Amino acid sequence: MTKVYSEDLAIAKAIISKDERTTREYLYKKYYPMFFAIYNNYHTDCTSCREFINEIYLLILTPGRKSGKCQLENYRGESSLSSWLKTVCLFYCYKKYKHRTFDAFSTSEQKKSGFGVSKPDNDSSLLMRLENIDKNDVDVLLGMMTNENYRIVIRKRYIEEKDHKEIAEELGVTMENYYNIHKRAKEQFINIYKKEERYGK
Repeated sequence: MTKVYSEDLAIAKAIISKDERTTREYLYKKYYPMFFAIYNNYHTDCTSCREFINEIYLLILTPGRKSGKCQLENYRGESSLSSWLKTVCLFYCYKKYKHRTFDAFSTSEQKKSGFGVSKPDNDSSLLMRLENIDKNDVDVLLGMMTNENYRIVIRKRYIEEKDHKEIAEELGVTMENYYNIHKRAKEQFINIYKKEERYGK
């Protein structure tokens, strides 16, 4: 006999009914580690884990055009709600990644390369910034970055001038995950640099 997660069913129904306390308690607190692990390891296009959770929240509660039912209403309690949400998140990331890969490799030459990940953003703008910053100031800015992997990527790519594949191997991540980390690392570093530049004036 299939086990029914009745408590999780009740939680799902509360979320569907827009119960703020339940939504906050489970989506943004209890299940946060699961969301963060996926956000940190898969392509999402989101700039923060909270934004990622917001995207999933909209995804599971938006009524379908034909059925008029939202995705969460399809949850029957045959697995834990966290497992069901994980599957939804992974499928969401897969679709995002598939769309990203298709856009990145539209030419026949790129298709022949066999790579399944998109190329990182152009590095020249950040390199130009770093060339004009004192080394001690660069160290200070790196120290202000909240994610250790982001600091490692910026240091190895733009100071030690290692190539993307080499850094990905050192971090022990796939190229897809590396490019995701690389993009966020650049964004965070530039945001910190701009903020400090404004304060220094």
